[in-house]
Formats: sequence, C-alpha cells, structure tokens
Amino acid sequence: MKKNILENAGHGSLGHRIFCILRDKILNEEYEKGQKLNEVVLSKELNISRTPIREALKQLELEGLVKSIPNKGVYVLGFSSRDIDDMLEIRVVLESLSVQLAIDRVTQEELDRIKEIYDLLEFYAEKNDQERFTEVNIDFHEAIYRATHSQYFEQLLSDINYYIHVTSRHSIKQPNRLIEAAQEHKEIYEAIVKKDKALAKANVEKHIRKTQSLVRNYYDEKDEATEK
Repeated sequence: MKKNILENAGHGSLGHRIFCILRDKILNEEYEKGQKLNEVVLSKELNISRTPIREALKQLELEGLVKSIPNKGVYVLGFSSRDIDDMLEIRVVLESLSVQLAIDRVTQEELDRIKEIYDLLEFYAEKNDQERFTEVNIDFHEAIYRATHSQYFEQLLSDINYYIHVTSRHSIKQPNRLIEAAQEHKEIYEAIVKKDKALAKANVEKHIRKTQSLVRNYYDEKDEATEK
C-alpha cells in the first residue's frame, strides 16, 4: 500500500513526490490546520528515510502550507479565506484575459472539444457526480487555456491551477450548485462561439465570483470553528 502511494504521486525526485503526497493531504484536510507534522512519524508512515521527508517539508513551507517553528516542529497552516480570495482574484484576471485571447485564436477542433467537455459537465451535473464533475471542470478550463496558443498563459495558470481547483471543490458541495455551475460553463462556451469578448469576460467573472463566494463561506465557517 505504501508503495502504491509513491507510485501514484507523479514523477520527479522522491522528495518532490513526497511533497505532492503531503500537499494533497493538507489540501484535502486529512491533516488539519495546526497539526504537527513529525518527520519520524511520516518516515514510518511512508516507509522511507527522513531525508526526502525533510526536503518535502521545506517545499511545503515555501508554498505557505506549513510553518517551521524552531525547537518545536513543523505545523500545518492550510488555507484561510484570505488566501482563497487572493487566488481567485488572480484567477479572475487571468481567465478573463485568456477567454478573450481564445476567442481570437481558437480552432474549430478546439471549439468542438470545449463543447464535448461541456456536454460531460452537464451529464455529471444531472447525475450529481461531484468527483467526475470536478475532473471534467478542470478539463473545461484547461481547454480554454490551450486555445490561447500561449505557452506563457498555460504556465501562469498551471502554477496556481492545482490550488484553485482543489479548494474550489468546496463550492460544488452546495445544494444545486452542480446544475448552476454547468449552466455557467454553458454561458462561457456560448459566448466563445459568438466571439463576443465582452460577454465571455462577463460570464467568466460571474462564474468565478460565485465560486469565490461559496468557497469563502466554507473557509470562514471553518476558521470560526477552529477559533472556538
């Protein structure tokens, strides 16, 4: 089982793969805010030496997910509502621009692909399949990024995309949110088809602002519960 955990953690150095594992656990709230991450315990849990654990913890600190306190240890910081706001503000700017660039550059094949992905979103929304909806939602937005034909945009968005989509999953847990979100994606697609940049930008902003509101509520409630 421990071997499978490492095999499913992607490529790169052992330290990087451990970083990915621990990052997932933090963002999926398997490790709670304020929890201490002990090198010895993690080493036994993953059946590896402490060196890659130490490397991974340093990377997590650079990402702002943990904090190392001298003579005490490493503690989980997780995300606050302010962190989420910052990320989603960046997303509004980048995605609003990317959809406008995509309108100028998208090929018919790429447009067909975006429609195909939207159809899947609608399908999983009707089935209330949150896990598959989340996966296809990522595909939808990445299809638009690719349609910009800009390696710079893809790189910028990929740097924050992981965090955005992992945290945004909290929004689709709200009643009827899947159906609403599917409709918002349809409106984005239709604006691209019409080549209406202003409408596409407005629809992207509407979608992200709704997500932002729902995710902010989730983290605000979580912060309040932690303080009690």
